Amino acid sequence: MMTYQPAIMSASLGRAWLHDLDYKIEQAAKAGFKGIEIFYEDLEYAARKIAGNDHPTPEQLLEAASHVHDVTERVGLKIIGMQPFLFYDGLLDRAEHQRLLDKMKLWLRIVKQLDTDTIQIPANFLPAEQVSEDFDLIASDLRELADLGLAENPPVRFAYENLCWSTRVDSWEKLWDVVQRVDRPNFGVCLDTFNIAGLVWADPASPTGKTPNADADLQDSLERLVQTIDVAKVFYIQVVDAERLSSPLVAGHPFHVDGNPPRMNWSRNARTFLYEEDRGAYLPVEDVAKAIIFGLGYKGYVSMELFSRTMAEAGTHVPVDHAQRGIRAWNKFVERLKLAAS
Repeated sequence: MMTYQPAIMSASLGRAWLHDLDYKIEQAAKAGFKGIEIFYEDLEYAARKIAGNDHPTPEQLLEAASHVHDVTERVGLKIIGMQPFLFYDGLLDRAEHQRLLDKMKLWLRIVKQLDTDTIQIPANFLPAEQVSEDFDLIASDLRELADLGLAENPPVRFAYENLCWSTRVDSWEKLWDVVQRVDRPNFGVCLDTFNIAGLVWADPASPTGKTPNADADLQDSLERLVQTIDVAKVFYIQVVDAERLSSPLVAGHPFHVDGNPPRMNWSRNARTFLYEEDRGAYLPVEDVAKAIIFGLGYKGYVSMELFSRTMAEAGTHVPVDHAQRGIRAWNKFVERLKLAAS
């Protein structure tokens, strides 16, 4: 029986336009990972190589997915899911909603080629004027996807994830509210240590890097999480840290982008693997992970997901370095938490 196994996201090993997907997969396996999340942009770039242009057909995307499956099978990696299905839930533009529903029909074919059963959906982070405040509408949109997945044989699951800068669903509480409203057996959550601690405990726009009552608020949040969430709905988890910035992420900061929430800019540029104190890691990742693993009783894949400016560096050393950093973090995590890894 599987206890805990390490996974990593393909994009965490380097940017799609700079680093070959096959090579990234091979380096993940060589480092010792057992699973991998396939980032859609990686798959699309692989399909562009097949097409010879920037507009691959659905058939070429499916061909790329079949090839990726063959590579992962050869090196002994399990594809635990594909992500991210972006900007879907709660759209006020219902024509765009329908277009994305049609896109999901292709994604359902792609995941079959990948031999995986899970699609990850980040909560929508488009500007507020484009996203409904009506949680019934958000849930209804997601229920449509869940029903499409249930019609597949075998069924496809959807792991919904709150981002700490999402427009409407930024907390685990709101995430769980939506999951209960959707009320489908194949619709659950991806819990991410960064997105939980990054909202309740951390604030990159603050001079302290923390919220005013960080420790007490996080403890309260985690106690309620353990009492509230059904572990059967936790499809997989992501364990990752982030940098304590030397100055607040406000206008004038190198990571600032007008119109983007500070936490979004922080996430895209300055995540780290856990225990990388030399890179500025400072979030209470272990506290969040312990609540999920020991409090809820989660068992399964633990994905060492990363977004960082370091992934945009050129060179074949980049996937190697990120894979090695990720597995070092995993090994220390297993040791410190005394996990029964397999």
